[in-house]
Amino acid sequence: QVQLVESGGGLVQAGESLRLSCSASGRTFSSYAMGWFRQAPGKEREFVTTVSRSGGATSYSDSVKGRFTISRDNAKNTVYLQMNNLKNEDTAVYYCAADRTGWGSPPRVREVDIWGQGTQVTVSS
Repeated sequence: QVQLVESGGGLVQAGESLRLSCSASGRTFSSYAMGWFRQAPGKEREFVTTVSRSGGATSYSDSVKGRFTISRDNAKNTVYLQMNNLKNEDTAVYYCAADRTGWGSPPRVREVDIWGQGTQVTVSS
């Protein structure tokens, strides 16, 4: 069973950048499609971005398309989320997520097999 640990969250000003990392334990990381979801206060958890097992296919929510980039390094058992031009509405707890069977379209919370503990991202104006 893979375990996920996020890092890289913090407080930034609008327009700045952050990079989140998600490190996975175990030797089966490359067999999981990976993704990032987020949950703002008082809102449901929502899809942000996903990446296929090989890293060759990605998807993004409309709200982050063009600003966020997901990538993975299977040799390092790590998935990254580069977030540029952050906005106030990006403030949320960001969760790393793993899916054994591959993401649907659009990816849904109920598909997730393994969650990380989450990392807080706060964007101030």
